[in-house]
Amino acid sequence: MSVKMKYILISVLGIFILIPGYVLLNKSGFLGMAGLDDAGLHWDKKTNGLTSTIDPILDHTSWDNLLKKYVDQDGNVNYQGFVKEKKELEEYLSYLAGNQPKESWPIEEQLAYYINLYNAGTVLLIVENYPVASIKDIDKPWRKEFIRIGDKNISLGTIEHSILRKMNEPRIHFAINCASFSCPKLLNEAYTVSELENQLEEVTKGFINSDKNNIDKNQVVLSKIFDWYKKDFPNGDLISYINKYSRVKVSDKVDVDFMDYDWRLNEQ
Repeated sequence: MSVKMKYILISVLGIFILIPGYVLLNKSGFLGMAGLDDAGLHWDKKTNGLTSTIDPILDHTSWDNLLKKYVDQDGNVNYQGFVKEKKELEEYLSYLAGNQPKESWPIEEQLAYYINLYNAGTVLLIVENYPVASIKDIDKPWRKEFIRIGDKNISLGTIEHSILRKMNEPRIHFAINCASFSCPKLLNEAYTVSELENQLEEVTKGFINSDKNNIDKNQVVLSKIFDWYKKDFPNGDLISYINKYSRVKVSDKVDVDFMDYDWRLNEQ
């Protein structure tokens, strides 16, 4: 066999070896971790400066109506009201389950989908265990696979860690709510494509300047969220990130401490 023929044969064999590996990665990598083999999310797409000119694919009106009825401006929740309208909440989650994100969807649509899915799923978890003093009183609340997408059930933890945190958008940490007083507030409106950038800016600025943090020029005590997810912020530089939103600008030489987390239910 000539050298040229050997080269061609090796090249062809290499292609056949690489293709199964590529398929395996897509089946068992990020998507497999999320239990969503064919979700096709743009994991590496940049999301800074989200556009508001995209036509919405999904309608989040029913969730928006429930939030306006049962969540106040401070993010405190009337869970008894949600208990009474559990059917409407379940119908919204069923609607999301039947409209699994596609690869062709804009990143803004995917973000709105998964933020709303996480928040509505958290409310349903509380409703199904109500009355409860804390979400942590529920057995393995973030590992229960009770949220349906397509033909699969996934957990809140999967949505947060295997989907949202992979989407290169640190502001999601101020948009998803864990039903506790130390959490960022549950926004009393649904996240939508047209308002997403404004909403993410609003909740981020609101949380950083709230009593969930103690920010002074020479002393900073931050929410444990910044400790748990430090690597999700650009270069892990918390002070630079805080200074983008804080009314008080902090010295970059200041030491950062973290608050204890209050897991009591964020109930009205």
